Amino acid sequence: MSTETKAQAASENGGERRLNMIEAINDALDIMLEKDPDVIVMGEDVGYFGGVFRCTAGLQKKHGKTRVFDTPISECGIIGVAVGMGAYGLRPVPEIQFADYIYPGLDQLVSEAARLRYRSATEYIAPMTVRSPFGGGIFGGQTHSQSPEALFTHVSGLKTVIPSTPYDAKGLLIASIEDNDPVIFFEPKRIYNGPFSGYYDKPAEPWKRHAQSVVPEGYYRIPLGEARTVAEGEALTVLAYGTMVHVAESVCREKGVDAEILDLRTLVPLDIEAIERSVEKTGRCLIVHEATRTSGFGAELSALVTERCFYHLEAPVERVTGFDTPYPHSLEWAYFPGPIRIGEAIDKLLSE
Repeated sequence: MSTETKAQAASENGGERRLNMIEAINDALDIMLEKDPDVIVMGEDVGYFGGVFRCTAGLQKKHGKTRVFDTPISECGIIGVAVGMGAYGLRPVPEIQFADYIYPGLDQLVSEAARLRYRSATEYIAPMTVRSPFGGGIFGGQTHSQSPEALFTHVSGLKTVIPSTPYDAKGLLIASIEDNDPVIFFEPKRIYNGPFSGYYDKPAEPWKRHAQSVVPEGYYRIPLGEARTVAEGEALTVLAYGTMVHVAESVCREKGVDAEILDLRTLVPLDIEAIERSVEKTGRCLIVHEATRTSGFGAELSALVTERCFYHLEAPVERVTGFDTPYPHSLEWAYFPGPIRIGEAIDKLLSE
């Protein structure tokens, strides 16, 4: 019986442990700090304060200041030190407080971490997992809402992981920390405390009411590169990740569309086999992500679907994304790929 099946069985039997995504991430870090003495957690305010979003709360007190510690406000320094730690044999888990601030560390990630195994002929590796909250939906404006995942998927040697549920967040983070390659672990901050339907004017729903909030105690991992089928269907395939998994699921449910929804979970490595199976079955494909449209990861997905499933497609691939502008504070919900735009794309696909 798989860990996910055990979690579902526990839920049905009333013996579940329900966590939000923040608690699940904290649990994963706690387990890995306990399991592996080489694991180090570092970043701005992650120690005494426990992180801006409280993902590392209590970890310094439990594991000590040499295992969980605060750093200066220097993203370049944080990533650079983590690369050195990885080469030395440690498994650092640096946190970048917001994905919008990761850019000063790009040179260290691209030129050093991603290339270290290759340039040293496998003599050295950089087994580091860079955690960072990303995405909008919280009125963070242009400097606290960006979705830069496509930048990292373009870099050979980096893996990119984006969970959409507490269950996945814990299992994928453990797998990322144990991976011998550098991993960018983006956490959709809009759904830290509960799934989001895309209707910003409706009451928020806590994770405790959601089936995927059942998180088993102890160690488990979800292999990188395996998509999750959120819903099975025949009418069209929806490819999404992070917050947009829940928005797309909500729209399809409200419209009564028999959609097959795939949560990609990891962008690199990508579960292209699961995508092919689904699109070959449905003949239609909708891609949804929050990042800007031009050169967003949806463009790569669209190209792959077209190349591999062309003779099965009944209509052109559709994309619903953010716009090619900075993330606007006052027009957040016009920018955010919400129910109206997703619904229109579904109608267009099904009419062709």
